[in-house]
Amino acid sequence: MAKKKQHKKVLSQRIEAEGVVIRSTATTNIKVRTPANEQYDCVLKGKFRIKGLKSTNPVAVGDEVKFYLPEAAGELGVVFKVMPRRNYILRKAIAKTQHVHILCANIDQAILLFTLEQPQTSTGFADRFLITAEAYHIPPIIIFNKIDLLSSSEQQAKLKELSGLFTDIGYEVLHLTALDRQYRSTVSDLLKDKVSFIGGHSGAGKSTLINLIDPQLDIKTATVSDYSHKGRHTTTYAEMHPLLEGGYIIDSPGIRELGIVHFEKNDLSHYFPEMRERLSDCKFNDCKHLTEPHCAIKIAVEEGDIHPSRYESYVKLLEEVG
Repeated sequence: MAKKKQHKKVLSQRIEAEGVVIRSTATTNIKVRTPANEQYDCVLKGKFRIKGLKSTNPVAVGDEVKFYLPEAAGELGVVFKVMPRRNYILRKAIAKTQHVHILCANIDQAILLFTLEQPQTSTGFADRFLITAEAYHIPPIIIFNKIDLLSSSEQQAKLKELSGLFTDIGYEVLHLTALDRQYRSTVSDLLKDKVSFIGGHSGAGKSTLINLIDPQLDIKTATVSDYSHKGRHTTTYAEMHPLLEGGYIIDSPGIRELGIVHFEKNDLSHYFPEMRERLSDCKFNDCKHLTEPHCAIKIAVEEGDIHPSRYESYVKLLEEVG
């Protein structure tokens, strides 16, 4: 007991500081950046939990924290408080099925990098990303990358169809090629002074897009496998990169299947904007939009006001939820 009190007294004499977590791979490997642009390697002190949430990582990229500064060169700082989060994005934990993994926190916008070729992004994956952003009140933006690969009329028609689908729902949509510097100002304006989470399949060009904005970051990139047409993972953990012109961008591991966690069946339709605006027109308040009569959602699908692929995603996700 005496040793514990003595340790607490020593910690209380250390200098406190505030910062943002820009990398966190374990409780003993946390990097914090202060408002003065100083970076400190830290460890975590104590246990932190979100009420009702079993997470494999108590501290996530984007967390605003308080920490004790290192007392000497070569020593580590100590994170002792995580400030309340405005929002966060989760995925299912790989090892612990009843737990989640917090990808990042305190995000201003979520950017989905969508590719029609090398690799091909499915509309199902896109819908998972979009409803996750909707659920946590994070404005989503869709960027169609690698448009230079779309040379055939069929590919161009597909791009137009999908762009129209997402635009009609109300999402902002951009087209570009991350390898082409002519798009630098477009992306730079989009990211300036905001904390942006960027997600998509491995090989979709997340790291290339970051390097387009700030080549000094020199984020590692990789090509798409000729055999599987899927990307090779170049990012093994989420990391926040400060941008020269202001703001941060959070690069995440390639997520082939974004897990839908902590969702309720009755809430799922609220995360589809084109469904949300019609829910009051359903005959039953608890309508699941499957076999119920006088369902406004099913009528909208039949009349072409809701795209069939979006409804198919809803039905598939409904089977996964709770």
